[in-house]
Amino acid sequence: MLTSLLHPAFTFNGLQFSEIELKEFTEQLKVKGDDYEQKIGKFIAKWLADTPTITVKTSGSTGTPKKIVLQKEQMIASAQATDVFFKLGENTSALLCLPANFIAGKMMLVRAMVLGWDLHVVAPEKDALTQYDNTYDFAAMVPYQVFHTLDAIHKIKKLIIGGGAVSSELRERLQEVPTQVFETYGMTETITHIAVKRINGLTASSNFSALPDVTFEQDERGCLVINATTISEEKIITNDIVLLLSATEFNWLGRFDNVINSGGYKLYPEVIETKLSSLIDRPFVIIGEKDEELGERAVLVFEAPNTDEMPNYSAAFNLLDAYERPKKVYAISQFPHTETGKIRRAAVVGLIRGFK
Repeated sequence: MLTSLLHPAFTFNGLQFSEIELKEFTEQLKVKGDDYEQKIGKFIAKWLADTPTITVKTSGSTGTPKKIVLQKEQMIASAQATDVFFKLGENTSALLCLPANFIAGKMMLVRAMVLGWDLHVVAPEKDALTQYDNTYDFAAMVPYQVFHTLDAIHKIKKLIIGGGAVSSELRERLQEVPTQVFETYGMTETITHIAVKRINGLTASSNFSALPDVTFEQDERGCLVINATTISEEKIITNDIVLLLSATEFNWLGRFDNVINSGGYKLYPEVIETKLSSLIDRPFVIIGEKDEELGERAVLVFEAPNTDEMPNYSAAFNLLDAYERPKKVYAISQFPHTETGKIRRAAVVGLIRGFK
């Protein structure tokens, strides 16, 4: 039997609803609301529908983007795991500033409806937090939003950051805020985060720790395999290369499909990018290209509207081990991005090949 889909204490922007009233309200949102409100209305309507599943689209973290079916009971289990790990509970004041067409936004709604939270819903803008005087027990943001709301982060007691890597500059600036800030690891297939690490404070760590009822192992590629029976009947095999520290802890190194084999060394672009991020003041990526001697070599590609600009990054490269240093620098006018704002590395590789 399906667990209750709506907690009686749930509020949406200060309004409390019975299930019938909430269904009527979401129908109004779907017709009269702004674009982000229509997406919220559509999801809540599906959540309250008399069906045990919801179909969602993956972001491609474990392969080609595809539609998958999630059990509502599994989504509820995910919400409860977040509740236990972060010590939240009924009447938690929470901020939803993520779009509801992606799993992170959907799950903020699920947590609020299932756990009985007081949810404040706003447009998913980069500086959403700065536009209101409210304070919150809990919120979720992408790094871009955090960067643009640093002066207001103190309004949140516990903040989770997902959807992209947290740069070393942002990580450093978050050391100065009183908010408990956590970086998350997860994907649509895991129904958002299944591991977190504290970014600031005395318990800050470079390693991800599992949420309740989650354990890890590795496959023959060195990629993370997730065991989480409450949210998936099968093991979830990822393309994320990790240093596995225990069955419940790992250090993320990078994506298997991004690894550069250079002269016998395995280079992880994401690790190199983290080292360089504090000294490069524009969007950039590290990618591999063919090299007659090394097999592959690491190169740096940065974004510059005027591609005649070629900054000298030799000082930044001194932070790297000799074998990690990019052997060439390219500039392109604009990076191609995914729907969730991530740079499309494969497309960048194609652009660079076209230069030759």
